[in-house]
Amino acid sequence: MLSVVAPRLRQFAVVAREQHVTRAAERLGLAQSTLSRNIARLEADLGTTLLLRTGRTVRLTRHGQQLLPHVERALVALTDGLDELTEELSPDRGRVAFAFLHSLGVRAVPVLLRDFRTSHPRVRFTLVQDSNDAMLEKLRSGAVDLCLTSPVPEDPVFRARKVDQQRLGLVVPHGHRLAGRKRVGLAEAAEEEFVGLKRGYGLRRITDDWCRQAGFTPRLAFEGEEIDTVLGLVAAGLGVALLPLGPAAHHDVVRVTVTHPQTTRTVALVWLADRAYAPPVEAFRASVLSYRGRLLAAQ
Repeated sequence: MLSVVAPRLRQFAVVAREQHVTRAAERLGLAQSTLSRNIARLEADLGTTLLLRTGRTVRLTRHGQQLLPHVERALVALTDGLDELTEELSPDRGRVAFAFLHSLGVRAVPVLLRDFRTSHPRVRFTLVQDSNDAMLEKLRSGAVDLCLTSPVPEDPVFRARKVDQQRLGLVVPHGHRLAGRKRVGLAEAAEEEFVGLKRGYGLRRITDDWCRQAGFTPRLAFEGEEIDTVLGLVAAGLGVALLPLGPAAHHDVVRVTVTHPQTTRTVALVWLADRAYAPPVEAFRASVLSYRGRLLAAQ
């Protein structure tokens, strides 16, 4: 019944407020005869009289008085919802739900947001840091608009564009047998205990594959969810790890370049292939893609 009566409920509320059919019709932009017919149909659908007519003026019946406050609350809620949606879609004041890898949250993502907000200062962001698998599921469900991730998904439901490549190296504690080396082959760490991220994280999938290419399966002594935790465990001498190269986030670890296999991952911006996006999302997507090849320079 709701789908039938809903379009006429606003008309009923306007007539009830104006207490005059002609004024209500003018306010609604309807012909008076059309408005009168619509109210009559609403009453027929509900099986009761809502308005008593005296010439062009009207007054509410008991059932009309009972229904009106519910209709008005619903109209207010609907108006608020439409206002929120309008703001969400505004190129200047909308919201972007953006997911990204934990390892990109310290330097790369803040740079992206800072630079975008210089030209779009009122756009708001919902930021999500998660595993690769979890981010793609959120993207698929519509919970996020864009995600910056690695490895690049192959599912055709997604569209991906390469943003940059990131070199990873072997991280060892000070005093480790490999700590004095500038370069190592990954096979030289085959007998080491590793510290890594849990399954479902893109970095875990990539590093497991690199170890297989080097001829061994890594022995994971500890599995975590945060790179900072992994670094702390390595610093404590509890294992070694494959992590992004760059400025050391922990003074008690040493980063060693891996010569074989090539431990480089592609970082891509990903979105749903068949979804139309709001202007602020499209603007931010274009901004991120403009960083191609230089996003991770400071990582």
